Amino acid sequence: MIHVSEFKDLAHLTIHKVGNSSNEEMLLCSKAPLQLEDETISQLLITYFIQPFTKSAEYFRFFHEADLQLNEVFQYCRRIFGDQNEFQEQSVNIAKHLYKHSTHPKIKGGELYIAYFSKCLVDGEEVPAIGIFKSENRDTYLKVFLEDDNYQVNYEDGININKLDKGCLIFNTEEEDGYKVSIVDSTGKQTEAVYWKDAFLQVTRREDSYHQTELAVNMCKQFIDNKLPTEYEMNRVDQVDLLNKSATYFKEKEHFQLDDFANEVLGHPEAIASFKEYRNEYQQAFQQDIPDEFEISAPAVKKQQKVFKSILKLDRNFHIYIHGDRELIERGFDEATNMHYYKLLFENEA
Repeated sequence: MIHVSEFKDLAHLTIHKVGNSSNEEMLLCSKAPLQLEDETISQLLITYFIQPFTKSAEYFRFFHEADLQLNEVFQYCRRIFGDQNEFQEQSVNIAKHLYKHSTHPKIKGGELYIAYFSKCLVDGEEVPAIGIFKSENRDTYLKVFLEDDNYQVNYEDGININKLDKGCLIFNTEEEDGYKVSIVDSTGKQTEAVYWKDAFLQVTRREDSYHQTELAVNMCKQFIDNKLPTEYEMNRVDQVDLLNKSATYFKEKEHFQLDDFANEVLGHPEAIASFKEYRNEYQQAFQQDIPDEFEISAPAVKKQQKVFKSILKLDRNFHIYIHGDRELIERGFDEATNMHYYKLLFENEA
């Protein structure tokens, strides 16, 4: 997890204006880095840049389909880490590279900030870091001031320091694998937003506990929802019960162990064999490795809570949330109305 307090030294900062080339907007590059002499401004900038990353525990790495060395942003950052005197020149290269990929008609132009932090702490390791941040949206602020013993009101156009549009932190560790990279993109997953991560940065998810947990959660959910019903007669209540057991396993355990999960959640030998076979199919289909054992990432589990939806939807009339004992809900058929029903057993009504 990233904390603002872990970024103590903003050593270099430069700002470029990157427009949308397809809208005939220009690329304007600064000739030199800013001279940051005001400590208050430095701290405000650090908060603006880093605060959006504090809720993210997911890491990426640079990659290229042919060769990592062909990834442009990786190379520019590598040169900066190797020699801080390269900072300004490589920041211009980064701006030019972004401008080249800012061609979708809906991509907004904005200020591009390139920052160099000489000391920061990531996962217990103190390393330098490079930040690439872009502001695309501006806000209007009211300015209240005293003039001739009377208060006046005016307005100014500016950037909201609580709303970073796009950001990337590159930590100077694991260089041979494409560095450890963290990303934020507040514009969502629209087509025009994909350019930041996929076209400009060219990153892929880092194969760590977060990634492994996320894969395993999705694989288990797909198995229960899609695979099991094709092999066994299962009603939706039984499926929800297995989803609840899976969710409990990931929440309460610190380590995932394939045999332990299969025995604790599924229990039946044939279902366990089917689950292990499905794990192999899932790995081949998605070209992703799910190890037999790994450390469970609590942030990944929290983010994936919505996957284990314990909701029973009955036509358009009822939603039943099932959180506890499977034995307290029974399914039946009413011949008089020719409709199915559920009987719920409980002691107290809130």
